[in-house]
Amino acid sequence: MTDQIQRFLFDDTNVRGEIVTLEAAYQEVLDKHAYPAPVNRLLGELLSAVALLTETVKLDGTLSMEVRGDGAVSLLMAESNPGGELRAIARLSETHDLPGDDAGFREWLGDGRIVITLDPQEGNRYQGIVALDADDLASCLEDYFSRSEQLPTRLWLAADGQRTAGLLLQQLPNDGANKDPDAWERTVHLASTLRDDELLGLKQRELLFRLYHEEVIRVFDPKALRFGCTCSRERIAQALYNLGAAELRDILSEQKAIDTQCHFCNTRYHFGAAEIESLIESPDSPAPTVH
Repeated sequence: MTDQIQRFLFDDTNVRGEIVTLEAAYQEVLDKHAYPAPVNRLLGELLSAVALLTETVKLDGTLSMEVRGDGAVSLLMAESNPGGELRAIARLSETHDLPGDDAGFREWLGDGRIVITLDPQEGNRYQGIVALDADDLASCLEDYFSRSEQLPTRLWLAADGQRTAGLLLQQLPNDGANKDPDAWERTVHLASTLRDDELLGLKQRELLFRLYHEEVIRVFDPKALRFGCTCSRERIAQALYNLGAAELRDILSEQKAIDTQCHFCNTRYHFGAAEIESLIESPDSPAPTVH
């Protein structure tokens, strides 16, 4: 299965959509960690959701989504960048017992919120927050679109530990070109007949034909997606610099060096005492970077 996202629209209506399928990128995320199977599925849904939202808002920049809860999973986080690269991570609470494999979204995450951050290459950073009030990620994100974008939006997400996929439909403001006032209700109703195994197993064009073979639909060229991490030695050096000279020297007095690693890709970085002192004393500190 090709890792890609594909845009489509229904001619003479104000309804558009996106469909995403991920396998290799999803496996690269999971292979770097050892999460329980239900967490793998939750992380897969989040990965698909981030890809869908990035294309939907047409962001030329980085989009990150953090799901923070007070349950057994304290954090689910996924991020995309303009090059079609995706990364994701989960953190488990150290104070909660793990629910059973059949436990749902809210049973794993408890109460909390979703923080969606849009960081364009040019312009101002935007952050939206939505509470974990629904029973699944898709419903929470539909509420986000309703409140912040004020556009009717429906999502279907699925993941099985091997593949993850998602479908998004959105109703745009009526600009007078909509010749089919029933299109939104009809296309959503048809999408609601979709089973998880179909979303995960069918090729994108096959899935669209299965749902909308009686509709006039325009499908655009797919965009390739892949796993990618934005960590670098420079970014890690910046993070260390931000700790301050006193804390860095305290660490050096105990450890003689600083070893750290990226939580997303597990790449390890080693900084010797001389490197840390040079970092502290350098008049040209690393440029501030969001990581």
